[in-house]
Amino acid sequence: MEDVLSKAEEWQAEGEAVALATVVGARRSAPRPLGSKLAVTRSGRLYGSVSGGCVEADVAQHCRAVLDGEAPAQVHTYGITDEEAWKVGLPCGGEIDVFVEPFAGAPPIEQGTSYVQVSGDDVGRRWHDDTTTATGLQGEVFAERIAPPVRLVVVGAGDIAEALCAIGRAVGWHTVVIDPRPALATPERVPSADEIVIAWPDELEVDAGTAVVSLTHEQRLDLPALRAAVEGGAFYVGALGSKRTQERRREQLGDLLDSVRGPVGLDLGGETPAEIALEISAQILQTAKQT
Repeated sequence: MEDVLSKAEEWQAEGEAVALATVVGARRSAPRPLGSKLAVTRSGRLYGSVSGGCVEADVAQHCRAVLDGEAPAQVHTYGITDEEAWKVGLPCGGEIDVFVEPFAGAPPIEQGTSYVQVSGDDVGRRWHDDTTTATGLQGEVFAERIAPPVRLVVVGAGDIAEALCAIGRAVGWHTVVIDPRPALATPERVPSADEIVIAWPDELEVDAGTAVVSLTHEQRLDLPALRAAVEGGAFYVGALGSKRTQERRREQLGDLLDSVRGPVGLDLGGETPAEIALEISAQILQTAKQT
């Protein structure tokens, strides 16, 4: 969501008129989750997705109609029962409601709940984290939870770290690589990282929105990183290494090790850095969805 809103703001700053389409209802095997967005300019630029390609062209036409004043902000429904199902519908059998409106800027909050009225006399009205504002409204309201992206902290700048940051960037995480060795912690080695921090792992700043993965094989880096991650309340803590290595860590960490995934990642048989990074990122995603 954040990248679509950022792109819409970028286009708006360039002088483009921008409309925003948002999935506000989904039934059966809908191709995109609630809150998925598509930004469309009057000149025809598109960014984002509301259906994975099934109805984007038709949604874009409605967006341009809104921008040209030919249609009001409103909800459009697409599904297999449409007369033109195979042309602009969802052959997968799902059904989605897409709210199309002029883009008025990103919600003024970084975390919380944003509300928009999608039907009734005051369509397009927005507010956030104030349930009293909804008093007396007649019509449907779409509530969207806004949360900061997962913060992925990778300890150890190496091939797996770069692959993990590349995957993290693709799924919208904020990635940080921390390593006290300046010769290793460089943009050339981990170009996909959003941040590179040259520091000892016990200096980690961790919260409940953080996932920490230690990829080192050195106890002087590994152990303080894991201790700081667990004590800091990270929702996911993992460490590279065999089961034997994990048991050696227990001698130093005691019961703290119960909160550490090790060997780290889903067991998919990965061997290369990219494959191992995929296993780790999949486990992080699985944990994030369950949290």
